[in-house]
Amino acid sequence: MKIAQIAPLTEAVPPKFYGGTERVVSFLTEELVAMGHDVTLFASGDSVTAAELDAVWPRALRLDPGIRDTLAPHFMLMERVYRRAHEFDVLHFHNDYWPASLFARQRTPFVTTLHGRLDLPELGPVHDELPVMNLISISDSQRQPLPEANFVATVQHGLPKDLLTPRERSRDYVAFLGRICPEKRPDRAIRIARAAGMDLRLAAKVDRVDEEYFETGIKPMLGPDACLIGEIGEGEKSEFLSGARALLMPIDWPEPFGLVMIEAMACGTPVIAWRHGSVPEIVEDGVTGFIVESEAEAVAALDRVHQLSPSRIRATFEARFTARRMAENYLEIYETLARPRVGRLRLAV
Repeated sequence: MKIAQIAPLTEAVPPKFYGGTERVVSFLTEELVAMGHDVTLFASGDSVTAAELDAVWPRALRLDPGIRDTLAPHFMLMERVYRRAHEFDVLHFHNDYWPASLFARQRTPFVTTLHGRLDLPELGPVHDELPVMNLISISDSQRQPLPEANFVATVQHGLPKDLLTPRERSRDYVAFLGRICPEKRPDRAIRIARAAGMDLRLAAKVDRVDEEYFETGIKPMLGPDACLIGEIGEGEKSEFLSGARALLMPIDWPEPFGLVMIEAMACGTPVIAWRHGSVPEIVEDGVTGFIVESEAEAVAALDRVHQLSPSRIRATFEARFTARRMAENYLEIYETLARPRVGRLRLAV
């Protein structure tokens, strides 16, 4: 098939550091190419891919100090794809509601994966006003705030099978991976690790919008037993996660998916996560980790992680969360959309 993948321009594909959406777009794009499909990736010019790259902007917007209006390049992105739409069998957007109005007015079938939270009050009216789009959720729980939206499938994320692998090393700390922000609750992670008598390492970035939260709420809590090691790249994650007794994910928000959970599983590392959002769909309680609802439960779970088998956790990852499985699921959707008279119809869930 001739497939267009349309990524946000905020980060490169794949991102240099943090960036869940662009990382997943990369995994999907490369897997589709490996399966023999003709793929064009619309993304920033510093992206790296085996697909044809249509570089809409020279570099990732987050790394471009000269950019002031980040909406302008995204308008360019939509127009660029529109002009080339006739070249493809299907267009796959990863850009929220942006493509709805323009691409409902052309003939090439398109689908949009929603990667973010959907419980923001403004999203309901926006989706109500837009033409019908074929939408894909990344967890069933993600859909709940938009029950009337045209979700045609849920496709969970996947990682390349050998991107992250277990390493032979002692597991002598607890891990926190991602962003320092209120909804990720690093404060809970620090308290949980201390109550369990374990060291905590936070491999996380601090976005500009969260600097005050970090300075006033988290930095004073750090110490020799709870250290911030900063943002880490893909090549460092296997070593970091393989050295952890568990990944703590004490979230306080409706997590749409949570890529860090399957990254930990790929390394045979158990996940201890709050029962929010996608967590019950990703973590098999008592198999790949423990689902908890309080700090006391999380401390107790840390006492039990030695009961879980790293090899079984890794096997579960291979069965459920590889990029090949993700790509196959998307291809089934693409093929359905590309059939005559199907691409512009509402599909059955």
